[in-house]
Amino acid sequence: IAKALIARLHEFCTDRAISLLDGDLVRQLLSSRLGFSKEDRELNIRRIGYVASEITRHHGIAICALIAPYANARQEVRDWVSQYGGFFEIYINTSLAVCQKRDPKGLYQKVKDGEIKNFTGIDAVYEKPEYPDITIDTANIDVVVAVEKIIQKLISSGYLKDESCAA
Repeated sequence: IAKALIARLHEFCTDRAISLLDGDLVRQLLSSRLGFSKEDRELNIRRIGYVASEITRHHGIAICALIAPYANARQEVRDWVSQYGGFFEIYINTSLAVCQKRDPKGLYQKVKDGEIKNFTGIDAVYEKPEYPDITIDTANIDVVVAVEKIIQKLISSGYLKDESCAA
């Protein structure tokens, strides 16, 4: 969804850089020494949030595609980014059964086999967002429809105008 959203945003935001902060890639490159304890997960989210706030401060758009399981860490990131521009929280709320069925990385199978512990949503907490800007359930819609729902919400919320990005 993140990559498709960026492609669609480029149609509106021709004058602004759009950066993808992919949770897996950021963890590999900036947080490789961190584990999956609550403290390490919060630190990883803060690192991504700091980078996102710097992108925003320089008039860019940061798309953060990651699992951020803790409400307090998400709020901290919202506060940082909001100092410099808008913050729009997209909650991808897809059922555990659908996630397990898809399992593109084989992670749910590894959890089932006992190879992975502290897996978010299984044996590690995920605090659902109380007031996300939009909630998308991908169980019955494809990426194109999900992205269009996000674009329409960005327009109705004033982040995008018919032909351009709002500042």
